[in-house]
Amino acid sequence: MKTEHLESSRGGGIGGFLPSKGKMMAMEETDAGMDEQLAALGYKVRASDMANVAQRLEQLDMAIGGSAAQDDALLSHLASDTVHYNPSDISNWLENMLSELNAPPIPAPTATHPKSISFDFPSENLSSSVPNPLDPDYCLRSDYQVEGRSRNRKRMRTSSSSSSSSRTAAPAIESIPAVAAATEISSANPVVVMVDSQEAGIRLVHALLACAESLQQENYKAADAILKQISILASSQAGAMRKVAGYFAEALARRIYRLHPTQDAFLDSAFSDILEMHFYESCPYLKFAHFTANQAILEAFSGCRRVHVIDFGIKQGMQWPALMQALALRPGGPPSFRLTGIGPPSPDNSNALQQVGWKLAQLAEAIHVDFEYRGLFANNLADLEPFMLESDESEAVAINSVFELHNLLARPGAIEILLSTVRSLRPRIMTVVEQEANHNAGGFLERFTESLHYYSTMFDSLEGVAGGEGQQDQVMSEVFLGRQICNVVACEGPERTERHETLAQWRLRMDGAGLRPVNLGSNAFKQASMLLALFAGGDGYRVEENEGCLTLGWHTRPLIATSAWCVAGAGESG
Repeated sequence: MKTEHLESSRGGGIGGFLPSKGKMMAMEETDAGMDEQLAALGYKVRASDMANVAQRLEQLDMAIGGSAAQDDALLSHLASDTVHYNPSDISNWLENMLSELNAPPIPAPTATHPKSISFDFPSENLSSSVPNPLDPDYCLRSDYQVEGRSRNRKRMRTSSSSSSSSRTAAPAIESIPAVAAATEISSANPVVVMVDSQEAGIRLVHALLACAESLQQENYKAADAILKQISILASSQAGAMRKVAGYFAEALARRIYRLHPTQDAFLDSAFSDILEMHFYESCPYLKFAHFTANQAILEAFSGCRRVHVIDFGIKQGMQWPALMQALALRPGGPPSFRLTGIGPPSPDNSNALQQVGWKLAQLAEAIHVDFEYRGLFANNLADLEPFMLESDESEAVAINSVFELHNLLARPGAIEILLSTVRSLRPRIMTVVEQEANHNAGGFLERFTESLHYYSTMFDSLEGVAGGEGQQDQVMSEVFLGRQICNVVACEGPERTERHETLAQWRLRMDGAGLRPVNLGSNAFKQASMLLALFAGGDGYRVEENEGCLTLGWHTRPLIATSAWCVAGAGESG
């Protein structure tokens, strides 16, 4: 049959001629117990000897994996008059080859990889723990420690067939079939190496850290070379890891090549507001921030007939409809509600703050709340003066800041000026929501490591609740976070505004400004947990109480924190 002819011609007698029928019958008797697949390729290996042959192939691979000079010496040796046995009898042939090459003993088999590997992001001693990504073989080898186990180093080489008659007389080493992997490799084509995505993920993390270390040492040439390896390693990843690596690679490239395009601050702010709206829809972080802050403000306004909320970043005003509805349902009727919304000037002079006020006024009229709104433009919160906020002593004042205070840390003394203004207003409560991360201390490498860990977790949480790849809200949310990554990694000085600090650091700042903490209470904790239970795919999110503050995180990592503060003795008016 045609199939039999093709198989016989591929692996049959010398020169590809077909053996006679009688010889075939004799071969069937002689080859009893031989592996059929390898027999079809012309190699005689008993099924019972497969394990030994695999070990010998690995020994041979290690023996010939030396330097280029060693390879040349080996080829000269193979091309000499030394007689080698017929490689079709692969077991005996390997034994003779190994005896001549004096191969080292086979090492004990390495342990298999676990199904999941948690990445640990080291922040020191990187030069000794991180393999050198500048090595040309970096992407094709595994010579680092994984979960405490070392993998044997193997050198992969491409090969080509030779037309030399002297080399034809001896079997070509590069054309030995990889029995252990059950793979047939042609000697005329380059070797294709399949890199395990899990291993590549670990190498990707090490490469990112090595690139950051080179940048800290101002070795831009090395950082540039490592950056090229990062793009190769990232291509083997999928999901959150690939995306977050892409944003960090872009940020590293901007830092290496000093690409800091001048942007219109007004347009940039407007675009950020749009991205933040998508971020609000795709995950519960902003919902949690608004809900917990509103709950604290609502409790602080208990029994007050005139209330005034000052929002340090009103944006689209998404936080306030819920508070207005809660005030409308308050026993005894809603109080008189005044809202001051602060934001940057509009890029097109459209007075976006006033448009937000009109929408909220329409809602207030529908739910019968006495409402007054005032929009206040400010390029920087530190420029605010108490008189600008028109606080009335008959009002109970609440100040709200969601992801706004950390921007002031780019200007020396700015946060102290603003907190001094807050203290002079003597609010009943000041609610603060900030990222629970330390991106404003230590050197560049420490900041890079912390941000890589933080945003990897954040991207994981987006993937965990996503309804499917390519959804607009998720994509825009990734862009929203990607812009933060770029600012944390690529920028320095006043341009680096994403200077996130932890809850413990904010406690020190607030205490130094004369503000004391207000316990958010168990009721806020329970209601925030209920909110997450209603959020689709929220199983991975965790609400935790931290010394009177609330944090929201993904699994075991807190990502944002809500805290409340007041001035001692404030809150008797209203």
